[in-house]
Amino acid sequence: MIKRLNRPLVSWLNNTTNRPRQALILAILWLLFVGLVAFFWHLGSISLIDETEPLFAEAARQMKLTGDWITPYFNGETRFDKPPLIYWLIALFYSVIGVNEWAVRLPSALAAMSLVSLGFYTIWLFGLHTSAPMVKLEHRRYWLSACLGAALIALNPETIVWARTGVSDMLLTGCMGSALLCWFCGYASSLPKIKLRWYLAFYILIAAAILTKGPVGIVLPALIIGSFLFYLGKLREVLSEMRLVYGGLIISAIALPWFGLVIARNGNNYINSFFGYHNLERFTGVVNYHSAPWYYYFVVVLLGFAPWSVYLPVAISKIKLQARSHWQKQERIYQLSLFALFWFLGIFSFFTIAVTKLPSYVLPLMPASAILVALPWSEPIPYQPSWKYRRFFYISRWLNVALMLVLAVGLFLAPRLVGVDPAIPKLRLLVEQSGLPIIGGTIWAIAGIGGAALILVRQGQWLLKLNLAAFIAFAIFVMMPTAFLIDEARQVPLKELSAIAAAARVPNEELVMIGFKKPSVVFYSHLPVTYIKETNAGISYVQKLLRSKSASFSAMVLAQPQKLVKLETPPGNSQQLGEAGAYRLIRVAK
Repeated sequence: MIKRLNRPLVSWLNNTTNRPRQALILAILWLLFVGLVAFFWHLGSISLIDETEPLFAEAARQMKLTGDWITPYFNGETRFDKPPLIYWLIALFYSVIGVNEWAVRLPSALAAMSLVSLGFYTIWLFGLHTSAPMVKLEHRRYWLSACLGAALIALNPETIVWARTGVSDMLLTGCMGSALLCWFCGYASSLPKIKLRWYLAFYILIAAAILTKGPVGIVLPALIIGSFLFYLGKLREVLSEMRLVYGGLIISAIALPWFGLVIARNGNNYINSFFGYHNLERFTGVVNYHSAPWYYYFVVVLLGFAPWSVYLPVAISKIKLQARSHWQKQERIYQLSLFALFWFLGIFSFFTIAVTKLPSYVLPLMPASAILVALPWSEPIPYQPSWKYRRFFYISRWLNVALMLVLAVGLFLAPRLVGVDPAIPKLRLLVEQSGLPIIGGTIWAIAGIGGAALILVRQGQWLLKLNLAAFIAFAIFVMMPTAFLIDEARQVPLKELSAIAAAARVPNEELVMIGFKKPSVVFYSHLPVTYIKETNAGISYVQKLLRSKSASFSAMVLAQPQKLVKLETPPGNSQQLGEAGAYRLIRVAK
Protein backbone atom coordinates (compact mmCIF):
# COMPACT_ATOMS: atom_id res chain seq x y z
CA MET A 1 0.00 0.00 0.00
CA ILE A 2 2.81 2.43 0.90
CA LYS A 3 4.49 1.71 -2.44
CA ARG A 4 1.22 2.45 -4.24
CA LEU A 5 0.96 5.76 -2.35
CA ASN A 6 4.61 6.50 -2.98
CA ARG A 7 4.41 6.23 -6.79
CA PRO A 8 1.96 9.12 -7.39
CA LEU A 9 3.81 11.27 -4.85
CA VAL A 10 7.14 10.73 -6.60
CA SER A 11 5.51 11.36 -9.98
CA TRP A 12 3.96 14.59 -8.70
CA LEU A 13 7.29 15.75 -7.23
CA ASN A 14 9.12 15.01 -10.47
CA ASN A 15 6.55 16.91 -12.51
CA THR A 16 6.72 19.84 -10.09
CA THR A 17 10.49 20.09 -9.87
CA ASN A 18 10.87 19.98 -13.63
CA ARG A 19 9.20 23.41 -13.56
CA PRO A 20 11.63 25.60 -11.57
CA ARG A 21 9.21 28.50 -11.05
CA GLN A 22 6.50 26.26 -9.64
CA ALA A 23 9.05 24.44 -7.47
CA LEU A 24 10.32 27.78 -6.14
CA ILE A 25 6.80 28.91 -5.26
CA LEU A 26 6.13 25.64 -3.42
CA ALA A 27 9.45 25.95 -1.58
CA ILE A 28 8.60 29.51 -0.48
CA LEU A 29 5.16 28.37 0.71
CA TRP A 30 6.83 25.56 2.65
CA LEU A 31 9.27 28.00 4.30
CA LEU A 32 6.41 30.33 5.22
CA PHE A 33 4.44 27.44 6.72
CA VAL A 34 7.42 26.20 8.74
CA GLY A 35 8.20 29.73 9.94
CA LEU A 36 4.59 30.36 10.89
CA VAL A 37 4.30 27.18 12.95
CA ALA A 38 7.74 27.45 14.56
CA PHE A 39 8.16 31.18 15.12
CA PHE A 40 5.26 33.54 14.43
CA TRP A 41 2.02 31.78 15.39
CA HIS A 42 0.77 33.43 18.63
CA LEU A 43 4.22 34.99 19.08
CA GLY A 44 2.90 37.96 21.04
CA SER A 45 -0.08 36.26 22.69
CA ILE A 46 1.86 35.05 25.74
CA SER A 47 3.11 37.31 28.53
CA LEU A 48 6.81 37.93 28.98
CA ILE A 49 8.45 35.02 30.78
CA ASP A 50 10.32 35.60 34.03
CA GLU A 51 13.14 35.72 34.87
CA THR A 52 15.20 36.82 31.86
CA GLU A 53 12.94 38.04 29.06
CA PRO A 54 11.53 41.09 30.91
CA LEU A 55 15.09 42.27 31.64
CA PHE A 56 15.70 42.75 27.92
CA ALA A 57 12.22 44.17 27.32
CA GLU A 58 12.51 46.79 30.07
CA ALA A 59 16.09 47.78 29.20
CA ALA A 60 14.94 48.42 25.63
CA ARG A 61 11.93 50.40 26.89
CA GLN A 62 14.21 52.54 29.03
CA MET A 63 16.42 53.22 25.99
CA LYS A 64 13.41 54.39 24.00
CA LEU A 65 12.05 56.41 26.92
CA THR A 66 15.27 58.19 27.92
CA GLY A 67 16.97 58.41 24.53
CA ASP A 68 20.13 56.93 26.05
CA TRP A 69 21.21 54.37 23.42
CA ILE A 70 24.61 53.72 24.98
CA THR A 71 24.11 52.45 28.54
CA PRO A 72 21.34 49.87 29.16
CA TYR A 73 19.39 50.19 32.42
CA PHE A 74 16.99 47.97 34.29
CA ASN A 75 15.09 49.04 37.41
CA GLY A 76 17.34 52.06 37.85
CA GLU A 77 20.60 50.09 37.63
CA THR A 78 23.01 49.59 34.75
CA ARG A 79 22.68 46.28 32.90
CA PHE A 80 25.98 45.26 31.35
CA ASP A 81 25.14 41.60 30.66
CA LYS A 82 24.87 41.99 26.88
CA PRO A 83 25.84 44.48 24.13
CA PRO A 84 23.09 46.70 22.74
CA LEU A 85 21.93 45.21 19.41
CA ILE A 86 19.05 43.25 20.92
CA TYR A 87 17.94 46.33 22.89
CA TRP A 88 18.17 48.55 19.80
CA LEU A 89 16.06 46.17 17.71
CA ILE A 90 13.39 45.76 20.39
CA ALA A 91 13.25 49.55 20.86
CA LEU A 92 12.93 49.95 17.09
CA PHE A 93 9.93 47.63 17.01
CA TYR A 94 8.48 49.49 20.02
CA SER A 95 8.47 52.60 17.83
CA VAL A 96 6.79 50.73 14.97
CA ILE A 97 4.16 48.51 16.66
CA GLY A 98 4.10 49.73 20.26
CA VAL A 99 5.47 48.50 23.57
CA ASN A 100 4.19 44.93 23.66
CA GLU A 101 5.23 41.29 23.57
CA TRP A 102 5.28 41.18 19.77
CA ALA A 103 7.90 43.90 19.62
CA VAL A 104 10.04 42.15 22.24
CA ARG A 105 10.10 38.83 20.37
CA LEU A 106 10.18 39.90 16.73
CA PRO A 107 14.00 40.26 16.60
CA SER A 108 14.39 36.64 17.70
CA ALA A 109 11.71 35.32 15.36
CA LEU A 110 13.03 37.26 12.36
CA ALA A 111 16.60 36.15 13.08
CA ALA A 112 15.43 32.53 13.15
CA MET A 113 13.43 32.94 9.94
CA SER A 114 16.39 34.53 8.15
CA LEU A 115 18.62 31.66 9.23
CA VAL A 116 16.09 29.07 8.00
CA SER A 117 15.80 30.81 4.62
CA LEU A 118 19.57 31.11 4.14
CA GLY A 119 19.96 27.50 5.27
CA PHE A 120 17.47 26.44 2.60
CA TYR A 121 19.35 28.39 -0.06
CA THR A 122 22.76 27.00 0.94
CA ILE A 123 21.59 23.39 1.04
CA TRP A 124 19.79 23.82 -2.27
CA LEU A 125 22.91 25.33 -3.83
CA PHE A 126 25.57 23.03 -2.37
CA GLY A 127 23.74 20.13 -0.72
CA LEU A 128 23.78 18.32 -4.03
CA HIS A 129 27.51 17.89 -3.71
CA THR A 130 28.35 15.24 -1.14
CA SER A 131 31.05 12.68 -0.65
CA ALA A 132 29.02 10.17 -2.67
CA PRO A 133 30.13 9.24 -6.20
CA MET A 134 28.96 11.92 -8.61
CA VAL A 135 26.29 10.53 -10.89
CA LYS A 136 23.27 12.13 -12.48
CA LEU A 137 20.68 13.01 -9.86
CA GLU A 138 16.94 13.33 -9.94
CA HIS A 139 16.15 17.03 -9.90
CA ARG A 140 13.62 16.69 -7.10
CA ARG A 141 16.32 15.83 -4.56
CA TYR A 142 17.59 19.40 -4.74
CA TRP A 143 14.30 20.58 -3.34
CA LEU A 144 13.61 17.70 -0.95
CA SER A 145 16.98 18.04 0.74
CA ALA A 146 16.74 21.84 1.03
CA CYS A 147 13.13 21.75 2.29
CA LEU A 148 13.98 19.06 4.83
CA GLY A 149 17.09 20.94 6.01
CA ALA A 150 15.14 24.18 6.46
CA ALA A 151 12.43 22.34 8.40
CA LEU A 152 14.99 20.70 10.68
CA ILE A 153 16.68 24.05 11.39
CA ALA A 154 13.30 25.42 12.53
CA LEU A 155 11.39 22.46 13.92
CA ASN A 156 13.34 21.38 16.97
CA PRO A 157 12.52 22.22 20.61
CA GLU A 158 15.66 24.30 21.24
CA THR A 159 15.16 26.61 18.26
CA ILE A 160 11.41 27.03 18.76
CA VAL A 161 11.79 28.01 22.42
CA TRP A 162 14.51 30.61 21.86
CA ALA A 163 13.02 31.99 18.63
CA ARG A 164 9.91 32.80 20.65
CA THR A 165 11.80 34.46 23.51
CA GLY A 166 12.92 38.09 23.49
CA VAL A 167 16.51 37.56 24.62
CA SER A 168 19.84 37.69 22.79
CA ASP A 169 20.41 33.94 22.22
CA MET A 170 18.42 33.55 19.01
CA LEU A 171 19.72 36.82 17.61
CA LEU A 172 23.28 35.59 18.21
CA THR A 173 22.46 32.27 16.55
CA GLY A 174 20.86 34.04 13.61
CA CYS A 175 23.80 36.38 13.09
CA MET A 176 26.49 33.74 13.68
CA GLY A 177 24.75 30.98 11.74
CA SER A 178 24.00 33.27 8.79
CA ALA A 179 27.59 34.52 8.87
CA LEU A 180 28.93 30.96 8.65
CA LEU A 181 26.57 30.11 5.79
CA CYS A 182 27.59 33.30 3.94
CA TRP A 183 31.24 32.40 4.49
CA PHE A 184 30.75 28.94 3.00
CA CYS A 185 28.87 30.36 0.00
CA GLY A 186 31.81 32.69 -0.59
CA TYR A 187 34.34 29.93 -0.03
CA ALA A 188 32.59 27.59 -2.49
CA SER A 189 31.84 30.21 -5.14
CA SER A 190 34.01 30.22 -8.27
CA LEU A 191 33.20 33.80 -9.31
CA PRO A 192 35.49 36.41 -7.67
CA LYS A 193 32.84 39.16 -7.48
CA ILE A 194 30.23 36.84 -5.98
CA LYS A 195 32.82 35.44 -3.58
CA LEU A 196 33.68 38.93 -2.28
CA ARG A 197 30.01 39.79 -1.79
CA TRP A 198 29.49 36.72 0.36
CA TYR A 199 32.60 37.51 2.39
CA LEU A 200 31.36 41.09 2.87
CA ALA A 201 28.05 39.76 4.18
CA PHE A 202 30.05 37.46 6.48
CA TYR A 203 31.98 40.39 7.99
CA ILE A 204 28.84 42.47 8.54
CA LEU A 205 27.07 39.59 10.25
CA ILE A 206 30.10 38.89 12.46
CA ALA A 207 30.01 42.53 13.58
CA ALA A 208 26.30 42.11 14.35
CA ALA A 209 27.08 38.96 16.37
CA ILE A 210 29.66 40.89 18.40
CA LEU A 211 27.10 43.63 19.06
CA THR A 212 24.67 40.92 20.17
CA LYS A 213 26.80 38.99 22.67
CA GLY A 214 30.37 40.25 22.61
CA PRO A 215 33.64 38.44 21.82
CA VAL A 216 31.96 35.04 21.43
CA GLY A 217 30.44 36.41 18.22
CA ILE A 218 33.85 36.34 16.52
CA VAL A 219 35.72 33.76 18.60
CA LEU A 220 33.44 30.85 17.68
CA PRO A 221 33.30 31.55 13.90
CA ALA A 222 37.08 32.02 13.89
CA LEU A 223 37.52 28.70 15.71
CA ILE A 224 35.19 26.88 13.29
CA ILE A 225 36.56 28.35 10.07
CA GLY A 226 40.18 28.19 11.23
CA SER A 227 40.00 24.51 12.21
CA PHE A 228 38.15 23.66 8.97
CA LEU A 229 40.78 25.35 6.80
CA PHE A 230 43.68 23.95 8.82
CA TYR A 231 42.26 20.44 8.36
CA LEU A 232 42.12 20.97 4.59
CA GLY A 233 45.52 22.65 4.43
CA LYS A 234 43.96 25.79 2.91
CA LEU A 235 44.41 28.24 5.79
CA ARG A 236 46.80 30.66 4.12
CA GLU A 237 45.14 30.39 0.71
CA VAL A 238 41.62 31.20 1.91
CA LEU A 239 42.60 33.87 4.43
CA SER A 240 44.35 35.66 1.61
CA GLU A 241 41.30 35.59 -0.68
CA MET A 242 39.06 36.74 2.19
CA ARG A 243 40.95 40.07 2.37
CA LEU A 244 41.19 39.75 6.10
CA VAL A 245 42.54 43.26 6.70
CA TYR A 246 39.56 44.86 4.97
CA GLY A 247 37.26 42.49 6.83
CA GLY A 248 38.80 43.48 10.13
CA LEU A 249 38.28 47.16 9.30
CA ILE A 250 34.61 46.51 8.44
CA ILE A 251 34.01 44.62 11.68
CA SER A 252 35.82 47.29 13.71
CA ALA A 253 33.91 50.14 12.06
CA ILE A 254 30.56 48.52 12.90
CA ALA A 255 31.18 46.87 16.28
CA LEU A 256 33.81 48.93 18.12
CA PRO A 257 32.26 52.44 18.33
CA TRP A 258 29.62 51.40 20.86
CA PHE A 259 32.17 49.59 23.03
CA GLY A 260 34.32 52.71 23.01
CA LEU A 261 31.40 54.94 23.98
CA VAL A 262 30.11 52.69 26.77
CA ILE A 263 33.61 52.29 28.25
CA ALA A 264 34.20 56.06 28.04
CA ARG A 265 30.97 56.64 29.94
CA ASN A 266 31.15 53.81 32.50
CA GLY A 267 34.87 52.98 32.71
CA ASN A 268 35.96 50.00 34.79
CA ASN A 269 32.41 49.25 35.90
CA TYR A 270 31.60 48.12 32.38
CA ILE A 271 34.94 46.41 31.71
CA ASN A 272 34.83 44.39 34.94
CA SER A 273 31.15 43.48 34.61
CA PHE A 274 30.94 42.58 30.91
CA PHE A 275 34.42 41.33 29.95
CA GLY A 276 35.32 40.03 33.40
CA TYR A 277 32.16 38.57 34.90
CA HIS A 278 29.94 37.84 31.89
CA ASN A 279 32.66 36.49 29.59
CA LEU A 280 35.88 35.38 31.28
CA GLU A 281 34.30 34.11 34.51
CA ARG A 282 31.51 32.27 32.68
CA PHE A 283 34.12 30.33 30.72
CA THR A 284 36.54 29.66 33.58
CA GLY A 285 34.20 29.42 36.58
CA VAL A 286 30.63 28.74 37.66
CA VAL A 287 28.35 31.78 37.43
CA ASN A 288 24.89 31.91 39.08
CA TYR A 289 25.17 28.23 40.10
CA HIS A 290 24.97 27.08 36.45
CA SER A 291 27.32 24.11 36.74
CA ALA A 292 26.81 20.71 35.13
CA PRO A 293 28.74 17.47 34.44
CA TRP A 294 30.91 17.03 31.32
CA TYR A 295 28.17 15.06 29.50
CA TYR A 296 25.57 17.82 30.00
CA TYR A 297 25.47 18.95 26.37
CA PHE A 298 25.09 15.38 25.09
CA VAL A 299 21.73 15.35 26.89
CA VAL A 300 20.86 18.90 25.77
CA VAL A 301 21.49 18.06 22.10
CA LEU A 302 19.65 14.73 22.37
CA LEU A 303 16.52 16.42 23.72
CA GLY A 304 16.91 19.88 22.20
CA PHE A 305 17.29 18.52 18.67
CA ALA A 306 14.82 15.67 19.17
CA PRO A 307 13.68 13.63 17.37
CA TRP A 308 16.32 14.24 14.69
CA SER A 309 19.24 13.92 17.13
CA VAL A 310 19.29 10.12 16.84
CA TYR A 311 20.56 10.49 13.25
CA LEU A 312 23.53 12.69 14.19
CA PRO A 313 25.93 9.81 14.97
CA VAL A 314 25.34 8.12 11.61
CA ALA A 315 25.50 11.47 9.78
CA ILE A 316 28.80 12.32 11.47
CA SER A 317 30.29 8.86 10.89
CA LYS A 318 29.43 9.02 7.20
CA ILE A 319 31.63 12.09 6.70
CA LYS A 320 34.72 10.02 7.59
CA LEU A 321 36.74 12.76 9.22
CA GLN A 322 39.74 10.44 9.38
CA ALA A 323 39.96 10.42 5.56
CA ARG A 324 41.72 13.78 5.39
CA SER A 325 43.42 13.14 2.06
CA HIS A 326 40.05 12.37 0.49
CA TRP A 327 38.62 15.72 1.59
CA GLN A 328 41.74 17.62 0.54
CA LYS A 329 41.24 16.36 -3.02
CA GLN A 330 37.57 17.36 -3.15
CA GLU A 331 36.46 20.59 -4.77
CA ARG A 332 35.09 23.21 -2.40
CA ILE A 333 31.52 22.82 -3.57
CA TYR A 334 31.56 19.25 -2.26
CA GLN A 335 32.51 20.18 1.32
CA LEU A 336 29.31 21.50 2.92
CA SER A 337 28.85 18.39 5.08
CA LEU A 338 32.45 18.61 6.30
CA PHE A 339 32.03 22.30 7.14
CA ALA A 340 28.80 21.54 9.04
CA LEU A 341 30.69 18.94 11.08
CA PHE A 342 33.39 21.43 12.08
CA TRP A 343 30.62 23.92 12.90
CA PHE A 344 28.92 21.37 15.15
CA LEU A 345 32.10 20.14 16.85
CA GLY A 346 33.52 23.63 17.34
CA ILE A 347 30.55 24.92 19.31
CA PHE A 348 29.95 21.65 21.16
CA SER A 349 33.59 21.40 22.27
CA PHE A 350 33.90 25.07 23.23
CA PHE A 351 30.94 25.05 25.59
CA THR A 352 31.71 21.58 26.94
CA ILE A 353 35.08 22.97 28.07
CA ALA A 354 33.42 26.11 29.53
CA VAL A 355 32.63 25.72 33.22
CA THR A 356 29.33 27.62 33.27
CA LYS A 357 26.72 25.65 31.34
CA LEU A 358 23.25 26.60 30.10
CA PRO A 359 21.01 24.89 27.49
CA SER A 360 20.94 28.01 25.30
CA TYR A 361 24.74 28.03 24.85
CA VAL A 362 24.61 25.26 22.22
CA LEU A 363 21.72 26.81 20.30
CA PRO A 364 24.16 27.97 17.52
CA LEU A 365 25.00 24.34 16.65
CA MET A 366 21.40 23.42 15.82
CA PRO A 367 21.63 24.67 12.19
CA ALA A 368 24.77 22.57 11.69
CA SER A 369 22.96 19.55 13.14
CA ALA A 370 20.09 20.07 10.72
CA ILE A 371 22.44 20.30 7.73
CA LEU A 372 24.27 17.11 8.79
CA VAL A 373 21.01 15.15 9.05
CA ALA A 374 19.43 16.59 5.89
CA LEU A 375 22.36 16.24 3.47
CA PRO A 376 22.09 12.46 2.91
CA TRP A 377 18.78 13.19 1.17
CA SER A 378 20.68 14.94 -1.63
CA GLU A 379 22.66 11.85 -2.50
CA PRO A 380 21.96 10.16 -5.83
CA ILE A 381 19.41 7.37 -5.71
CA PRO A 382 21.67 4.84 -7.52
CA TYR A 383 24.35 5.36 -4.90
CA GLN A 384 24.52 2.43 -2.50
CA PRO A 385 26.29 3.17 0.78
CA SER A 386 28.55 0.64 2.40
CA TRP A 387 27.15 -2.28 4.38
CA LYS A 388 28.42 -0.81 7.66
CA TYR A 389 26.74 2.51 6.92
CA ARG A 390 23.43 0.82 6.03
CA ARG A 391 23.58 -1.18 9.25
CA PHE A 392 24.34 1.97 11.29
CA PHE A 393 21.47 3.79 9.58
CA TYR A 394 19.14 0.86 10.25
CA ILE A 395 20.03 0.98 13.96
CA SER A 396 19.44 4.75 13.97
CA ARG A 397 15.95 4.23 12.62
CA TRP A 398 15.11 1.87 15.45
CA LEU A 399 16.60 4.34 17.92
CA ASN A 400 14.32 6.95 16.38
CA VAL A 401 11.32 4.72 17.05
CA ALA A 402 12.54 4.06 20.60
CA LEU A 403 12.92 7.80 21.26
CA MET A 404 9.37 8.48 20.05
CA LEU A 405 8.00 5.76 22.33
CA VAL A 406 10.04 7.05 25.29
CA LEU A 407 8.63 10.54 24.65
CA ALA A 408 5.14 9.04 24.58
CA VAL A 409 5.63 7.24 27.91
CA GLY A 410 7.19 10.34 29.46
CA LEU A 411 4.22 12.45 28.42
CA PHE A 412 1.70 9.92 29.72
CA LEU A 413 3.51 10.03 33.08
CA ALA A 414 4.00 13.81 33.01
CA PRO A 415 1.43 14.66 35.73
CA ARG A 416 3.33 12.44 38.16
CA LEU A 417 6.72 13.84 37.15
CA VAL A 418 5.85 17.54 37.38
CA GLY A 419 7.93 19.30 39.99
CA VAL A 420 7.00 22.10 42.38
CA ASP A 421 6.82 25.70 41.19
CA PRO A 422 6.07 28.21 43.99
CA ALA A 423 4.65 30.56 41.36
CA ILE A 424 2.08 27.90 40.33
CA PRO A 425 0.99 26.04 43.49
CA LYS A 426 -1.48 23.80 41.60
CA LEU A 427 0.77 23.04 38.64
CA ARG A 428 0.41 19.26 38.80
CA LEU A 429 -3.38 19.48 38.93
CA LEU A 430 -3.45 21.95 36.03
CA VAL A 431 -1.30 19.68 33.87
CA GLU A 432 -3.44 16.64 34.67
CA GLN A 433 -6.76 18.43 34.03
CA SER A 434 -5.57 19.95 30.75
CA GLY A 435 -5.35 16.56 29.05
CA LEU A 436 -2.31 17.80 27.10
CA PRO A 437 0.00 14.98 28.28
CA ILE A 438 -2.50 12.45 26.90
CA ILE A 439 -2.68 14.25 23.55
CA GLY A 440 1.13 14.53 23.33
CA GLY A 441 1.68 10.96 24.38
CA THR A 442 -0.85 9.74 21.83
CA ILE A 443 0.84 11.68 19.01
CA TRP A 444 4.25 10.18 19.74
CA ALA A 445 2.86 6.70 20.46
CA ILE A 446 1.14 6.64 17.07
CA ALA A 447 4.33 7.96 15.45
CA GLY A 448 6.45 5.34 17.21
CA ILE A 449 4.18 2.43 16.28
CA GLY A 450 3.86 3.73 12.74
CA GLY A 451 7.65 4.13 12.49
CA ALA A 452 8.19 0.54 13.60
CA ALA A 453 5.70 -0.64 10.98
CA LEU A 454 7.49 1.35 8.27
CA ILE A 455 10.82 -0.24 9.14
CA LEU A 456 9.37 -3.73 9.21
CA VAL A 457 7.82 -3.35 5.75
CA ARG A 458 11.10 -1.81 4.47
CA GLN A 459 9.73 1.65 3.94
CA GLY A 460 12.13 3.35 6.36
CA GLN A 461 12.64 6.25 3.95
CA TRP A 462 9.25 7.53 5.14
CA LEU A 463 10.41 7.74 8.76
CA LEU A 464 11.76 11.30 8.61
CA LYS A 465 8.50 12.43 7.01
CA LEU A 466 6.60 10.74 9.82
CA ASN A 467 8.81 12.51 12.37
CA LEU A 468 8.11 15.81 10.67
CA ALA A 469 4.34 15.29 10.68
CA ALA A 470 4.37 14.19 14.33
CA PHE A 471 6.51 17.14 15.41
CA ILE A 472 4.28 19.67 13.64
CA ALA A 473 1.20 18.09 15.23
CA PHE A 474 2.92 18.14 18.63
CA ALA A 475 3.88 21.81 18.22
CA ILE A 476 0.35 22.84 17.25
CA PHE A 477 -1.72 20.71 19.62
CA VAL A 478 0.56 20.38 22.66
CA MET A 479 3.45 22.87 22.80
CA MET A 480 1.38 25.99 22.10
CA PRO A 481 -1.56 25.07 24.39
CA THR A 482 0.96 24.23 27.13
CA ALA A 483 2.53 27.66 26.75
CA PHE A 484 -0.91 29.27 27.15
CA LEU A 485 -1.66 27.09 30.19
CA ILE A 486 1.58 28.01 31.97
CA ASP A 487 1.19 31.66 31.03
CA GLU A 488 -2.33 31.82 32.42
CA ALA A 489 -1.20 30.33 35.73
CA ARG A 490 2.25 31.91 36.11
CA GLN A 491 2.58 35.23 34.25
CA VAL A 492 -0.92 36.61 33.72
CA PRO A 493 -1.51 37.10 37.51
CA LEU A 494 1.67 39.18 37.73
CA LYS A 495 0.65 41.14 34.65
CA GLU A 496 -2.77 41.91 36.15
CA LEU A 497 -1.38 42.92 39.54
CA SER A 498 1.28 45.08 37.88
CA ALA A 499 -1.46 46.99 36.06
CA ILE A 500 -3.32 47.45 39.36
CA ALA A 501 -0.16 48.72 41.05
CA ALA A 502 0.46 51.22 38.26
CA ALA A 503 -3.12 52.54 38.47
CA ALA A 504 -3.31 52.63 42.29
CA ARG A 505 0.12 54.13 43.04
CA VAL A 506 0.23 57.48 44.78
CA PRO A 507 3.20 59.88 44.47
CA ASN A 508 6.48 58.65 46.02
CA GLU A 509 4.93 55.30 47.00
CA GLU A 510 7.38 52.38 46.81
CA LEU A 511 6.49 48.98 45.35
CA VAL A 512 8.14 46.09 47.20
CA MET A 513 8.10 42.44 46.08
CA ILE A 514 8.88 39.87 48.77
CA GLY A 515 9.97 36.27 48.20
CA PHE A 516 10.35 36.44 44.41
CA LYS A 517 12.30 38.43 41.87
CA LYS A 518 9.97 38.81 38.90
CA PRO A 519 11.35 41.42 36.48
CA SER A 520 8.06 41.38 34.54
CA VAL A 521 6.54 43.49 37.32
CA VAL A 522 8.89 46.35 36.42
CA PHE A 523 8.02 46.07 32.72
CA TYR A 524 4.25 45.84 33.10
CA SER A 525 3.88 48.37 35.91
CA HIS A 526 6.46 50.83 34.51
CA LEU A 527 7.49 51.34 38.13
CA PRO A 528 10.75 50.74 40.01
CA VAL A 529 10.47 47.67 42.24
CA THR A 530 12.42 46.77 45.36
CA TYR A 531 13.03 43.01 45.39
CA ILE A 532 13.71 41.23 48.71
CA LYS A 533 14.05 37.46 48.68
CA GLU A 534 13.76 36.62 52.40
CA THR A 535 10.31 37.08 53.94
CA ASN A 536 11.45 38.39 57.33
CA ALA A 537 13.95 40.76 55.75
CA GLY A 538 11.21 42.04 53.42
CA ILE A 539 8.77 42.66 56.27
CA SER A 540 11.46 44.43 58.29
CA TYR A 541 12.30 46.59 55.26
CA VAL A 542 8.67 47.66 54.80
CA GLN A 543 8.21 48.42 58.50
CA LYS A 544 11.41 50.45 58.55
CA LEU A 545 10.36 52.25 55.38
CA LEU A 546 7.05 53.31 56.95
CA ARG A 547 8.79 54.58 60.07
CA SER A 548 11.04 56.79 57.99
CA LYS A 549 10.03 60.44 58.01
CA SER A 550 11.16 60.97 54.43
CA ALA A 551 9.16 58.08 52.99
CA SER A 552 5.62 58.13 51.63
CA PHE A 553 2.75 57.54 54.06
CA SER A 554 2.24 54.09 52.48
CA ALA A 555 3.91 51.29 50.51
CA MET A 556 2.59 48.65 48.13
CA VAL A 557 3.72 45.08 48.78
CA LEU A 558 3.44 42.15 46.34
CA ALA A 559 3.97 38.62 47.67
CA GLN A 560 2.29 35.30 48.38
CA PRO A 561 -0.63 35.74 50.82
CA GLN A 562 1.00 33.68 53.58
CA LYS A 563 4.03 35.98 53.54
CA LEU A 564 1.88 39.05 54.19
CA VAL A 565 0.27 37.92 57.46
CA LYS A 566 2.51 40.08 59.68
CA LEU A 567 1.91 43.15 57.53
CA GLU A 568 -1.86 42.58 57.53
CA THR A 569 -2.00 42.31 61.35
CA PRO A 570 -3.88 43.88 63.09
CA PRO A 571 -6.90 43.96 60.75
CA GLY A 572 -7.36 47.33 59.16
CA ASN A 573 -3.61 47.93 59.06
CA SER A 574 -3.55 47.25 55.32
CA GLN A 575 -5.68 47.50 52.22
CA GLN A 576 -5.92 44.69 49.67
CA LEU A 577 -5.54 46.06 46.16
CA GLY A 578 -5.75 42.80 44.27
CA GLU A 579 -5.15 39.05 44.33
CA ALA A 580 -4.39 36.76 41.39
CA GLY A 581 -2.77 33.36 41.07
CA ALA A 582 -0.18 32.83 43.78
CA TYR A 583 0.14 36.55 44.61
CA ARG A 584 -1.56 39.29 46.58
CA LEU A 585 -0.99 43.04 46.30
CA ILE A 586 -1.63 45.14 49.41
CA ARG A 587 -1.07 48.72 50.56
CA VAL A 588 0.37 49.18 54.03
CA ALA A 589 -0.01 52.64 55.59
CA LYS A 590 1.85 54.33 58.42
